[in-house]
Amino acid sequence: MYSEIQRERADIGGLMARPEYREWNPELIKPKKLLNPVKASRSHQELHRELLMNHRRGLGVDSKPELQRVLEHRRWNQLIKKKEEELEAKRLQCPFKQELLRRQQRLNQLENPPQREEDHAPEFIKVRENLRRIATEERAL
Repeated sequence: MYSEIQRERADIGGLMARPEYREWNPELIKPKKLLNPVKASRSHQELHRELLMNHRRGLGVDSKPELQRVLEHRRWNQLIKKKEEELEAKRLQCPFKQELLRRQQRLNQLENPPQREEDHAPEFIKVRENLRRIATEERAL
């Protein structure tokens, strides 16, 4: 297809004036324009045809590479499967196991009470309090 277009253009002659080689010497070989082997190849023609069809339909070239799209699709599917499995596990859990888990969580909360605000105090305040305790103990002795 593309090679036919090139041949037609060569036959037309174009706008540029070409030198008449026959006038100089009839024994000389008239040079011909070489065809681009990439553009003349069948695979290139098919690719070009496909791109033109996509352009006519309004399909743009994807901004993301195919590998990235496939990996994102896999990650998305894995997340969906994981969520479905978690929901299914919760549904299939018998009421006895659910009650055991609730009691275990309550026991853990009672054993590990929330930390007091003093634990979140800056270190220099803690050191100051320790120094006060040491000073009061020394006075008491």
